[in-house]
Formats: sequence, structure tokens, C-alpha cells
Amino acid sequence: MICTFAIVKGYQLEIRNKITGFGSHIQISRLDLNNSYETIPVQNDTHLVKLMKQQRGVAAVQPIGIKAGIIKTAEEFQGVVIKGVDKNYDWKFIKQYLQEGGLPHFNDSTTSQELMLSAATASKLHLKLNDAVVVYFVQDPPRVRKFKVIGIYKTGYGELDELYAFADLKQIQKLNNWNENQISGYELKIDDFTKLDNITESLMPLIPYHLEVLTIRQLQPQIFEWLGFLDLNAIIIIILMLVVACINMITALLILIVERSNMVGLLKAFGAPDRVIASTFIYMASYLVLVGLALGNSIGLLLCLSQKYWGWFKLSQESYYLSEVPVQLGIADILILNSGAFIVCYLVLLLPSAFISRITPVKAIRFE
Repeated sequence: MICTFAIVKGYQLEIRNKITGFGSHIQISRLDLNNSYETIPVQNDTHLVKLMKQQRGVAAVQPIGIKAGIIKTAEEFQGVVIKGVDKNYDWKFIKQYLQEGGLPHFNDSTTSQELMLSAATASKLHLKLNDAVVVYFVQDPPRVRKFKVIGIYKTGYGELDELYAFADLKQIQKLNNWNENQISGYELKIDDFTKLDNITESLMPLIPYHLEVLTIRQLQPQIFEWLGFLDLNAIIIIILMLVVACINMITALLILIVERSNMVGLLKAFGAPDRVIASTFIYMASYLVLVGLALGNSIGLLLCLSQKYWGWFKLSQESYYLSEVPVQLGIADILILNSGAFIVCYLVLLLPSAFISRITPVKAIRFE
């Protein structure tokens, strides 16, 4: 149960971190029916940004610009979505998956020609670090920009890796003929994902009517529904394990009672009530449960810790988006699992203990 809980929780956390790393927790953009990557600009309102940053739980507010383009080389071409960011962008997520090169450098005075690509895109286009690439933008009139590959990252989440590249926000503004205060929208990062809905509700009164607030759950519903099914799988596995444990404990207690039928008969002959005799056997069985919990915790925690620090068990990154089995387990999780397992087993032990009331002293003393 410990390994099941740790793996499911770890997998959900890692996938969620990758999704929010690309798309942030909350996105604010123009309210319209446009589902393409050619966005309608909004004004970068410094007063609104200040109010959003003051909300409890909001860690960062980042302006972004989105533009679809086609990277073309001599032999290949690949469609990408270029996310334009400014010098204050939080690179913490991308930095941990950086394979080659470094992060782009942006400033207020000039427009940077640096581009960060994913390893998947670079591999398809046969691009290396510091290569020059040409990006075509389909618009009226069509435009072309030349970039330099300054960094290559790989998160392992193939769909998003192949989709996004990072460049200077001012490039997006120039391509769309926007002024320096026009952007596609804002990305908001929060401190605690469990408070996502509450933080979103607290932001709603601040947002003008022409802007739309969407959480990452609304932007990626299929992914979060899939992660939700993992909880169901974990619950089913834990229930099956509890059923097996309960059957084992019932069997063990019945064996203890049958083996000591003579003792039960003698105790009854001396006037011991059924309740006292049953409590003795329940005490013995509870001791076995505690020994089992101690052994199970030792083995389960050892497996989880060894996997966390050494990563013995690997995964196919193309299928599971991760290179090794993730584990995530807290002290509270361990306490809940142990207390729940003990309580369930203890309650189940009351059933076979009722068998004692059917044992008569005469038959029990003669029993061999």
C-alpha cells in the first residue's frame, strides 16, 4: 500500500508540474471565441498586475506573447508555437530540464534574436547549439525572422516539447505590429496547487469584463481527468490489499482459537466470560498485525527511498513522460495508511472472536 500510494502520488505530482511548468497555473487572456495561436492583444496593465500580485497565494504574474511559426532548415521543417517572454520570466522549470546551452538573455533596449528549442524539435530539424534558424510566420504579409539556438531543453513531455519554443516578447510584439504595452495575456503561478480554485475565485473581481480567466485544469481537462483515474486505480489496489489482509487475519485468529480449544474450555469451566477470552485472542492477533505493519513499513519505505535517490526502476519516457518511476510520500500519508490498516484489521478480528461463544467447556476439553 505504501509503494502504491507513493508511486501514484509521485506520478501525479511530476506530470502536473510539467503541465503547469509550460502553461502556468492560471492564464488570463482576451475573452473571445478565437482558439488559434493568433491572439488578440490586451494592454499590459501595471495596476492590474500589482493587484494580482497582492492576492494571497499568487507567486508570480508574467506577461507573455504567443505566435505560431514554421522553422525551416535545408532539409526539414517543423511547426512550433513561440512563447515570447520578458527578462523577468521565471525560468525555474525550464532550467531543471536544460540539456545544452543556457537561458536566453533579454533586455529593455534591444530585441533579442535568441531562441530556446526542445530536444525533440532540434533532433527532427538536425539542429545543434548556436545554429542559425529561420522561422516563417504565415500572416499578411508573411514575415521571416532569423534566430540563434541558445539553449536546448527536454522535459520528456513529448506533446509540449514538440510544440513550444521560447523567444523575446518584443519579437512577438513586432511581428504582430503591437506596441510595447500589448501582450497576449498573463501567466500566473501560485504557491499551493490545492488552493487553485480558491485563488482563481479571489482574482475574478479584479479582472476586467473583456478578459478571461482559465485554470490549467480548464486548459488541459483530458490530462487532469486521466490523472484523476489514477486515484481510482490506487483506491482499488489498496482495497484489494486490505481484503487480503483481513482474510489472512481472520484465518490466523481462527487457527489460534482452534489450536487452543482445550484452553478455551478450561477457562470457561473456571468461569471466565466469553468477552475476556475473546479479548485475549484479539490482543494476540493485534500483536501480529503490529509486527506485520512494522515489517511492511520497513520494506515499503526502503523501496520508496531507494527509488527516490537511486531510481532503480526505469520507465519509457515516450509512453509515460517520465524516465523513472517517481515516488512521493509524506509522514501524514504513512500515518493514515497505517492507522487505517490497523483499524480495519482490528474490526475484522471481532468476527472470528465471536466463534468463542459457541465453544462449550465439555466438548472443548475433550477436543484433540
